[in-house]
Amino acid sequence: MELVQQSSLVERVKAIMLTPKTEWPVIEREPGDMVDLFRNYVAILAAIPAVCGFVGTALVGFSVPVVGTVRAPIGAALVSAIIGYVLSFVMVYVLAYIIDALAPAFGGQKNFGNALKTAVYSFTPGWLVGVFMLIPALGFLGILALYGIYLVWTGLPVMMRSPQEKTLGYTGAVVAVALVVGLVFGMVQAAAFRV
Repeated sequence: MELVQQSSLVERVKAIMLTPKTEWPVIEREPGDMVDLFRNYVAILAAIPAVCGFVGTALVGFSVPVVGTVRAPIGAALVSAIIGYVLSFVMVYVLAYIIDALAPAFGGQKNFGNALKTAVYSFTPGWLVGVFMLIPALGFLGILALYGIYLVWTGLPVMMRSPQEKTLGYTGAVVAVALVVGLVFGMVQAAAFRV
């Protein structure tokens, strides 16, 4: 049974990344059980940037001219990885809350289960690009996580029933609030890194 779940995880990741317009209607028909989504999707994918970030900063390090290779202390990197991992769950929940709360303002329907699914699956690119944290010099490739904005944009009309003409504004509002929340969470994680 575990093999089937892993297979379905890979298939879901592949489908949401490559064919989101056909995958959102499939997702919309599924239950929005928070425990199931967090345990079988978020817990696995959110571990990618946490583990890769720890390995990249504490074990691999980055090269600084004249100084040489600089590595973070293992304890600080571990604390930062754990806090980042936990904040991934909080960020998904907060984003779901934002998506649900903003729905009526953009002609959509409130539905927390669908808002949660939208948030969870829209974070997929961000978690996947976490693999580049293994080599800190490749950190700039994290920009590929912006594909998540496209996932939000394609997901909102299906998941929250927002009219197409209001989806751009809805997406912009969700992304703006998510950026502010993400910035705050990033500062918390950075502060923990200095422990």
